[in-house]
Amino acid sequence: MTEAELIPIWISLKTAGTATFITFILGIAAARWMAYGDFKGKNLLDGLFILPLVLPPTVLGFGLLLIFGKNGPLGQLLLYFDKTVIFSWSATVIASTVVAFPLMYQATRAAFEQIQPNLEDAARTLGATEWAVFWKVSMPLAWPGIAAGTILAFARSLGEFGATLMLAGNIPGKTQTAPLAIYFAVEAGRSDQALKWVLAILLISFASIIALNYWKSRQYSSWRSGQPMVKEVVIDAGYRD
Repeated sequence: MTEAELIPIWISLKTAGTATFITFILGIAAARWMAYGDFKGKNLLDGLFILPLVLPPTVLGFGLLLIFGKNGPLGQLLLYFDKTVIFSWSATVIASTVVAFPLMYQATRAAFEQIQPNLEDAARTLGATEWAVFWKVSMPLAWPGIAAGTILAFARSLGEFGATLMLAGNIPGKTQTAPLAIYFAVEAGRSDQALKWVLAILLISFASIIALNYWKSRQYSSWRSGQPMVKEVVIDAGYRD
């Protein structure tokens, strides 16, 4: 592949990496809050978090346009600071983050909900603070699920098309990700060039699947020999806080 042909791949990787990082932080925070919280409207909020997973990409893209467009609430706020998101690289990150968030959120919330509460309570009785319980007990025990959610979020970000096209457009060298480049190359009859991008995305996606399977096997191995590990984690949180 030529240097010019590598640009859409680089934009896709940069966008997916940034979106995954943001999704990692927001997903863990939202999953922890929803897994342990008990408040009115919890089911409604859970539905809002998962909604991007079931919405058509064009609907999601149109919704983002309404929010970040020049007449939208966030769009007007950005214009006040002489900034704009539409048709910029930031728009590709926003679109990818929104579509990937539900996968990270669901996997992480399920991981937190599978932790036995008595393990966290045991760490507290040993003197661990809530912050120590979270970092030294909850996170290590939920890590296989968090890792799986992270890989799924990265793969989803990498393949995002519809919402990105509506919010960021198809600007070569700026917002043209690999999926967009493939689509417009096929439309222009440049199938040979599109095939190169397809093979690159297939390779990256396949590597993500292998990584996901690796974490699943690690999760199963941890489950089989989990009791010594769990005791060590709880004691470490209590005595080394």
